[in-house]
Amino acid sequence: MMLLDDILKEMAPISLDDMSAVKMMNRVDTKYVADDFTVNELFSLIKDEYYVQEIDGKRIAAYDSVYYDTADNHMYIIHQDKKLKRDKLRVRNYVDTNGYFCEVKHKNNHGRTKKKRIEVGPGVFDDLKSDLAVREFVEKELPTYDFDKFEKKMKTAFDRITVVNKGKTERITIDFNVRFHNLETGNEATLAPLVVIELKRDGRCDSFFQKTLSDLRVKPFKISKYCIGRAMTDENLKQNRFKKKIIRLEKLKKLREYAVTSTGSTEL
Repeated sequence: MMLLDDILKEMAPISLDDMSAVKMMNRVDTKYVADDFTVNELFSLIKDEYYVQEIDGKRIAAYDSVYYDTADNHMYIIHQDKKLKRDKLRVRNYVDTNGYFCEVKHKNNHGRTKKKRIEVGPGVFDDLKSDLAVREFVEKELPTYDFDKFEKKMKTAFDRITVVNKGKTERITIDFNVRFHNLETGNEATLAPLVVIELKRDGRCDSFFQKTLSDLRVKPFKISKYCIGRAMTDENLKQNRFKKKIIRLEKLKKLREYAVTSTGSTEL
C-alpha cells in the first residue's frame, strides 16, 4: 500500500480561497477515531473523490490552540455531565498562514455546531484579555459568562489534513500527532498514533467518505479534544464520562501496537 504522503500528492488540490465555499461554520459534525494504518487505507480508497486543501504547496497543516474556561471549569463540566447545549472558547494559531483567531463554538440541543471567530494579533494567543475587540466579541457570543474570569486551561497541537468532496457538500478534517499540555497541572499527553476524523456537513446528505469509513469498520466516536485532553492530564477533574472514552482509546492503541508487531511496519 502507498504511503499517505504519496497518496496526498496524487489527489487534486483545492486552495484556501476555494475552500471558503465549504467552511461549514453552521453544521452537523460526526467524529471518528482510527489508527494511522486505517487512515492510510482510507485515503487510498477516497483519493479520487475528494480534493485536498493545499496552502503554499503544503497539504498537511499545523495548528496550535489555547483553550479557556472558567475557574470552576464550567465548559468542561457541562460536557462531562452530558448537557446538550455547550460552548468552547479558544485562540487558535493557524501556523502555516501565521493567522490567529479567537473562536467560539456553540453546540445546540439538536446536535448542530456553530462557530464564530474574529482575527486577532499573535499577542492574544497568550493573553486573551489583551485586546478590547476580543472582549467585545466574547461578551457578545458568550453573554452568560464573565469575561474577566476566563483562565487559560490547556494547549493543544496537531497536524491536519483537510479534504472536501468534489460536490463541495462536505468537509473533512483529519487530525494526527494530537498533543496536550495542561496549563494548570503541567502534565502532557498524546493521542498518537490515533487520528481524530471529523466529518462536517450542512445536512445529512449521502457521504462517500462516511460509507468508506463504515466499510473499514470505523464507527462514530464522540470526542472533544479539549475535554479528553483535560481528563488525560488532570486526574482531579470529574471525568467518569471521559474515563470510558480514554479506556476505549487505550484499547485502540493496543490494537495498533499489535498490528505493528504482526506486520513489522510503523509507516503511515
